Amino acid sequence: MTFRWSFKTRRVVYRIVSRISIKMTVFFAVMFAVATTVSIIGTSIVIENYAKKSINREMAAGSEVFERIAKMQFEQLQQAGSVLAADFGFREATATGDAATIDSALNTLETRLVLSDAYVVGLDGVVVGANRELKMPDKNRLFAALDMGSERGIARLGGLETMIVAAPIETPDLIGWVVFTRQLGKDELKGLAKLSALDLRPKIVPLSALPKSSRPSSRTSSVTETNADGHQWLVRASLVPSFMEPEPQVLLLTYSLTAALAGYQPIFMALLIFGVAGICLAIAGSWILARRIAAPIAMLEQATRSVGSGEHAQVLVRTHDEISQLAKSFNRMVHSIADRERQIAHMAFHDGLTGLANRSLLREHIIDRLKSSTGKSFALLCLDLDNFKGVNDTLGHPTGDALLCEVAARLQRLAENGFVARLGGDEFALFIEGDARSAAALAHAVLASTSEQIVVNGHRLVTGTSIGIAVAPHDGSDPTSLLKNADLALYRAKNHDKGGFRFFEPAMDAEAQERRLIELDLHDAIRNGELELYFQPLFALSENRVTAFEALIRWNHPKHGLVPPIKFIPLAEDTGLIIPIGDWVIREACRVATTWPKHIRVAVNISPVQFRSNRLNSVVIQALTGSGLEPNRLELEITESLFINDIQNTLESLKSLRGMGVRVALDDFGTGYSSLSYLRKFPFDKIKIDRTFIEDLMAQDGATAIIRSITSLAEALGMETTAEGVETIDQLDILHENGCDQIQGYYFSKPVPVAEVNAMLGLNRQDLHEHSAPIIDKVAPQTPNKKVIASKLDEEVKKVRAA
Repeated sequence: MTFRWSFKTRRVVYRIVSRISIKMTVFFAVMFAVATTVSIIGTSIVIENYAKKSINREMAAGSEVFERIAKMQFEQLQQAGSVLAADFGFREATATGDAATIDSALNTLETRLVLSDAYVVGLDGVVVGANRELKMPDKNRLFAALDMGSERGIARLGGLETMIVAAPIETPDLIGWVVFTRQLGKDELKGLAKLSALDLRPKIVPLSALPKSSRPSSRTSSVTETNADGHQWLVRASLVPSFMEPEPQVLLLTYSLTAALAGYQPIFMALLIFGVAGICLAIAGSWILARRIAAPIAMLEQATRSVGSGEHAQVLVRTHDEISQLAKSFNRMVHSIADRERQIAHMAFHDGLTGLANRSLLREHIIDRLKSSTGKSFALLCLDLDNFKGVNDTLGHPTGDALLCEVAARLQRLAENGFVARLGGDEFALFIEGDARSAAALAHAVLASTSEQIVVNGHRLVTGTSIGIAVAPHDGSDPTSLLKNADLALYRAKNHDKGGFRFFEPAMDAEAQERRLIELDLHDAIRNGELELYFQPLFALSENRVTAFEALIRWNHPKHGLVPPIKFIPLAEDTGLIIPIGDWVIREACRVATTWPKHIRVAVNISPVQFRSNRLNSVVIQALTGSGLEPNRLELEITESLFINDIQNTLESLKSLRGMGVRVALDDFGTGYSSLSYLRKFPFDKIKIDRTFIEDLMAQDGATAIIRSITSLAEALGMETTAEGVETIDQLDILHENGCDQIQGYYFSKPVPVAEVNAMLGLNRQDLHEHSAPIIDKVAPQTPNKKVIASKLDEEVKKVRAA
């Protein structure tokens, strides 16, 4: 786009150019006229004055160039700082103290803008993100200047003159400042000197370093003459924008007047001869040159002002001299700034992988739509791909990324008039205009589309999704409420209707609040020792005695009493609290087991989350070492779910545990899909028959055959078998007849506290009869075969008493 002047602007610039042209023309004409009419002595004086004026003019031009360059750099840095300070994510990171996000944003801008440093200064004076440590005096002076409202200027930090730009961070109240600094070293000032025809030796010094007679005022610069090193020097001092008011800085430009005059000696005589011709040539040449120089500079200055105010401006290039090159560089700079701004804006509001809008842009879109369409209904659908982690783990992240891109493309095709965003990971969102019926129709279409086969990187994938839906304004009239409620509905869908969708219900919020309270109480329970272990005995049919106890955790809440494990164990697994809880269970179970007879083992259930934490081996070693329990008396029970994602690592971990001497049991055998293959890959010490098979013993004819097959398989592989959930004498009879080694269930005993375990084992003799009698009554014989079993149990109790 070519920069165009308005008529009014053209008149103003024309007048400025005219005045400059006339002044330059008259100046040169007068100079040459005086040179031809005075004597050699007078000529020398004139030349000296001329030299001083030329130097002063160059100094003034150099000072002006410095001011313009400094202004342009200040505006560039301040614009970048304002954009960063206005960024939602950066403001949120500053408000929450997210140092990692602050450092990342500052480092990016520091590299792009070639900054010396970039940091955030809080209202308390704390500096975040500084790459080099600020000394306390510098930090205090910087904070004082920010507190006084300074936004840009030059100050002395760390002994060096530094450009400083600050942008306030508001949310909407002021919470701090983004500060950019760029040092003005010798190289930068040398680059400034190159813009002048003379070597003006520019440098910036504090005002206090100058004599009072040489100090400039706030409006004008001061020019003084000094003698040093046998030379007469011209020194021009002008104030530069100061960031810290008590410490004003001054730009000093110096040039040797002696060296300048030495070059004029040969032309004294030539001035007398060519004076008249020189006057004519000066008039014509200065007029032409002044117009050629002044016009492009005026256009460049006007375009710079336009760019500074946020407009897109270009300078029309008509010549091929240095000024035209400067104009071309200016045009390229404007294009580069515009491209960077567009790129930054796109990156701030879009997902880098799929190109979809991100969470920030989704929130802005929701706000705009709700404000501009009062009275209309909108639906927000939050989607989460099912089993996406398995794709990444088995096929790699490139395939997972390709899958996300394909899903994003399908969602965009389905929601033609809707707004599609990626919230992060494998979670997407769709915002559409419509009621619950429209949302349900779209949800059905999404479920159908994502359940179709997808081919990426040569792999055929079938992925499903779960969807949570919130409808505005009923479920919320702002982005925060809608996103929260849609997430709650998504959570319910993934846990109850995986591969389906759920609408938000107020009860979901209450349930989430309850889960949050339980999570907080669970933290306190771990810290306050509210957890305890109950133990359920395992009775060996062939040995006629209790040979093991399974440790089961209980939570004795100070207000609610015993909390069922089903209510807090899944939450502990979701939050990761199962790891410290599981560690405590192993240590406590080993400690308690050391008080039992040496033929009795203790069994502990291992959560998949705890198993994959890579710390199970060290916890087991510490528990065995700390308690002194023999390794073969500890039995760890795992489920088939451990093998699903990483069979090889799971087998290596199990072999490592077996190498310690610890027993390993496969729990809930028969409920998975590959139980037999797992038995082939790893020699378990025991398999536990799931209670669902025991419940079917009396209801289905084939259940007994399944039990017989399992026990025969276990015997052939040298493994023990334990039947879970035995509750009747008939089940016990069938299990005994079909070769089951152990039974566990309410028929023999419920899980009991440690004190009752000791009584059951005869370790507390005064309570032995009280806790053992119900067991004898439970197994009272009713049939000949049952009599045998009951008699054996009775004998076992007597042996325990005798011990």
